[in-house]
Amino acid sequence: MRVLVTGYGGFLGSAICRQLIQQGHQVRGLARSNYPELQKLGVQTIQADIADATACDAACQGCDVIVHTAAKAGVWGRWEDYYRTNTQATIQLLDSAVRSQVRAFVYTSSPSVTFAGQHQSGVDESAPYPSKWLCHYTHTNALAEQAVAAAAMSGKLQTCSLRPHLIWGAGDPHLFPRVIQRARNGRLRRVGSGENLIDVVHVENAARAHLLAVQRLAAGDSQLNGQKLFITDAKPIACWQWITMILQTAGLPVPTRSISYQAAYRLGAVLESVFRLARSSQEPPMTRFVAAQLALDHYFNIEKAKRLLGYQPEGDMEPKLERCADWLQQLAKQ
Repeated sequence: MRVLVTGYGGFLGSAICRQLIQQGHQVRGLARSNYPELQKLGVQTIQADIADATACDAACQGCDVIVHTAAKAGVWGRWEDYYRTNTQATIQLLDSAVRSQVRAFVYTSSPSVTFAGQHQSGVDESAPYPSKWLCHYTHTNALAEQAVAAAAMSGKLQTCSLRPHLIWGAGDPHLFPRVIQRARNGRLRRVGSGENLIDVVHVENAARAHLLAVQRLAAGDSQLNGQKLFITDAKPIACWQWITMILQTAGLPVPTRSISYQAAYRLGAVLESVFRLARSSQEPPMTRFVAAQLALDHYFNIEKAKRLLGYQPEGDMEPKLERCADWLQQLAKQ
């Protein structure tokens, strides 16, 4: 098959490209930047903005499947920027896919689209979207998910949305660097008891789930069409235990100071207001969303992914984290 991967140079996107190439598929990548190391592996690359309609049309031509990982992540920024990249660009790409007679469309979403600032303890895909949103990233992702599901209902395209949670592994540009930087700057605190359970997913498992979705949708699997699926390693861990493991592997001391969830949430609300009034593009040191994610349960039931994809997470956390040790220790010294 010929597969278009948007955001192909990202942490997840590049892992998906490598697995697709290993399985003998032809891969085309669309991203704003250029990634020569993936070109050397055989990825045909298109350097353009995902919001460029002409580029989307050109990228979709001749493709059988699209894996759409490109997104604007983060918890702070202008609504317009998140909506343009996460929602409008997804709708545009869906339209391009239909015009180019692409067979299937796999969208990379996030479990946070169902997060309303309350415990999520083993919830499944029946969890509704919240009525109030804690950040633009989750809201615009949810709108994109709905567009992807609507495309499936139209009968013109086979689609599904995957929700990998806290993707990790060597080379992670988001989770690990953020924890390490905050620890080094003395800005890391345990929020709440730290005993709240969270799910994570190794990047290779997340990529494998996407390949399973590609294969099943391209084969015309009607059961998978239009579905939303949580993707995790299926081994919930206490949040502060996970942060402690990261820091110890990186060779850094574990902070001992803490703040209550209620205090962190109130602080986040105040800082958001101050930064918004100041029109600051810099992310506040605490937000309501971050406070809630650090203090509350967010782990998920992945039985649907096992049933519809045949997905089974592989490997144990400890040896995989140990294989990240050299990289984490170098990161801690930067």
